[in-house]
Amino acid sequence: MDRVREIALKVLYDVDKNGAYSNIALDEALRQARKRQEKIEPRDVGFISEIVYGTISWKLTIDEIIKKYSNIRIKKISPWILNILRMSVYQILFLDKVPKSAAVNEGVNLAKRYGHKASSNFVNAILRKVSKEDYKAFFEIQDNAERISKTASMPMWLVEELLKENTVEKVEQICQNSNIRPKVCIRVNMLKTDLPTLIKELGKQGIQVEKGESEKFLFLEGAKNIEGLKFFQEGKFTVQDEVAGWIPEILNPQPNEKILDACSSPGGKTTYMAELMKNQGEIRAWDLHEHRVKLVEKAANRLGISMIKTEIKDAMIYEEKYAEYFDKILLDVPCLGIGVLKRKPDIKWKRKKEDIEEITKIQKKILENCSKYVKKGGELVYSTCSILKKENEDIIYKFIKNNTNFEIIKLVQVYQNEKNDGFFIAKMRKNHLKV
Repeated sequence: MDRVREIALKVLYDVDKNGAYSNIALDEALRQARKRQEKIEPRDVGFISEIVYGTISWKLTIDEIIKKYSNIRIKKISPWILNILRMSVYQILFLDKVPKSAAVNEGVNLAKRYGHKASSNFVNAILRKVSKEDYKAFFEIQDNAERISKTASMPMWLVEELLKENTVEKVEQICQNSNIRPKVCIRVNMLKTDLPTLIKELGKQGIQVEKGESEKFLFLEGAKNIEGLKFFQEGKFTVQDEVAGWIPEILNPQPNEKILDACSSPGGKTTYMAELMKNQGEIRAWDLHEHRVKLVEKAANRLGISMIKTEIKDAMIYEEKYAEYFDKILLDVPCLGIGVLKRKPDIKWKRKKEDIEEITKIQKKILENCSKYVKKGGELVYSTCSILKKENEDIIYKFIKNNTNFEIIKLVQVYQNEKNDGFFIAKMRKNHLKV
């Protein structure tokens, strides 16, 4: 039996049955395998990751095909057997380098271990019927929402929300792009190195790079175990999506300013602001939980940054002592995360339509509250890694209507594509007088 596929299966089971986050479950499974001194090659890690993230991303589409050939309802199938079916169907439909016979045989072998004889027969019968034609048939569906949902493996409620705001063609593009496996993007830490030097050092490790739009960002090819690289541990770079880097750049913090990052964890944007400020000035980094604040501290220490002051604090609770204290504020608020589904595909199966109302209440409260901390003449950036107008433009326009001493300077909506995640960024200035 293929040990690599078995590791992938255990991760999928953990995500499906226990609600684990895919990236955390995958890292833990690989750590346990190495602890048992199992030989895991870089190509094995790549294959396991491909199966895990691909199967989770395409779960809705895969389940529709399983339903077509199964005489047992999905909910009645053992979680182990269901996830064996899912990962095997994924390989048949989307991994051209994997022969169908290998996907079927390894699926049956796993079913023998994690089920019983009837289970392996059941798995064998279904997998032998599955073909790429099953997926192509979904493109013939006439109803727009249903077709997009099944061809892009996107929850129907989310497709319907996106269709309220965009053309059919745009929604199809957004949903398909949400399934692309993202390239690794890093931000060069200019406090410790420069672009040519880092490119040269990465090249010695066999890692090819492609420059981003910004001189501080690089896309990597052939990079495995990023956090194990010497240059990462030395703090010469950090992993960050290039569009996420636009957010601190748009806020444009300057040396010796007082800055608030009210929702700072895990610290990518916080540390980038510190780098832009040449590690001079004051950044207050808040987050709700101690373990999340520690992530910011860890990132700052690795990158050689000393100006960040972390605090465990709820950004929705007003504190008079911070009234008009900060020159600039970053509010990268909690959101549904619809713009980062290709990195975190399990998000789309955890979210529900009802979550929109709940999350927007939090977003409005944080914005309303923290806006009082901006100095007159100061600036505030509100951002999300989401693409729904209810979380973005609607909140900003309502805030501006109710707070006439603020004006919009810049609005940016980025939709996910082959390289970047989806983000929304709004920059506002607090004027001296209400009008």
